[in-house]
Amino acid sequence: MSTIAEFRLSTTEMALADTLEYVPDATVRLETAVSRTLSGLWVLDAEREAIESAFEADPTVESATLLVRTDEGLLYDVEFAEDARRLCDELLAEGGSLLEARGADGSWQVRMRFRDREKLCRTHDRLLESGVNIDVRRVTDLDETTATHTRLTPEQQEALSAAFELGYFEIPRRISMEELADELDISHQALSERLRRAYETLVDAELQPTNGSS
Repeated sequence: MSTIAEFRLSTTEMALADTLEYVPDATVRLETAVSRTLSGLWVLDAEREAIESAFEADPTVESATLLVRTDEGLLYDVEFAEDARRLCDELLAEGGSLLEARGADGSWQVRMRFRDREKLCRTHDRLLESGVNIDVRRVTDLDETTATHTRLTPEQQEALSAAFELGYFEIPRRISMEELADELDISHQALSERLRRAYETLVDAELQPTNGSS
């Protein structure tokens, strides 16, 4: 059964410690749709000149290219140094999916989805063995109790949670149906069916009280 874990890592152990010290008001956020390569990085609340100077001085950054500027912030294509890439490999070694990673005030707030608690524990132990301190703040299992409460099956609950976390419902979408199916390690058809049945269940649950009172 899928497990969602939220934890904190120091920027000195992950990446961009110098950048966030140089531009203390900045917040950085990894683009989850491409998180497996650690390439898309949003920078919020920072001027372009300041953040690019910080990137140049930061030993964890090999290169940074501005892709787009929006009202939300600056999106960079960042190539991280080997040590930072190694930590990413440690995080993803057990098949976990990086849902969110946000850096500010000297720490990274990370949210990941694992297939079960055992894989989360393996990741935790792997990081500790590598000398990385990981502060687990919250663990949530998408178990049968959760599914019963929502009237969704565990598989439907997992699919909806992943779709929401990875931006499938956003406009424009941050992840396609095919990419989402790959994240869940199921076929496109299976994912489409799970989401369709989940929609039906939620709509029925929402309309049922109204129908019952008429």
